[in-house]
Amino acid sequence: MLPVEGNWGAVLAKLIPLGLVIALSPITVIPAVLVLHAPRPRPASLAFLGGWVLGMGALTGAFVGASDLLGGVHQTTPPAWASWLRVALGSALIAFGVFRWLTRHRHSKTPAWMRSFGNMTPLRAGVTGAVLAVVRPEVLILCVAAGLAIGTGGLGAAAAWICGAVFVAISSSTVAVPILAFVAAGDRLDDALERLKVWMEQHHGALMAVILVLIGLLVVYNGIHAL
Repeated sequence: MLPVEGNWGAVLAKLIPLGLVIALSPITVIPAVLVLHAPRPRPASLAFLGGWVLGMGALTGAFVGASDLLGGVHQTTPPAWASWLRVALGSALIAFGVFRWLTRHRHSKTPAWMRSFGNMTPLRAGVTGAVLAVVRPEVLILCVAAGLAIGTGGLGAAAAWICGAVFVAISSSTVAVPILAFVAAGDRLDDALERLKVWMEQHHGALMAVILVLIGLLVVYNGIHAL
């Protein structure tokens, strides 16, 4: 049996909303749908999923390790610097969400770089999945917050690994669901996936703005509450 250290519930309560904002972002879902139209959709989509999970895991682990180096991993309560950093990260998310709302009409079409997903080889899809998880600024901010929540939660090593895996699984869920469903059902999902892609293309600016503001408010609240 794994040792129970720290407050699992409190850490997971912080991680689940952070993972959901990544999972529900149209910029997460649309590439996963587009890669299903590659010349070899099954290997390309599975490679993209593997790359995404690897990128998310590496990014989250890096920030958990950073909080460990700063001396927070074995404390039962978060240090003051971690709480203030959460406030700063949450404020950045709110500002970014407001910016996305004000510019939402500029994001009504799929960016040109996304349209190349339909021509990807499996190798390129895997590399793209890993890179996409790392280079997006909102994902970076959320992984910083997740890493701090795990690293300063007073958890043992095994518990920290499990919480990290939960966060990565939630963040990757909307990439995994369409890809694994397509692998299982094949062409029967083409129409449904196409409708989903079109709807998210039309509304992804507004959706992303609302989600960012809500999660930013939650991160700010958690930071202030821990002070």
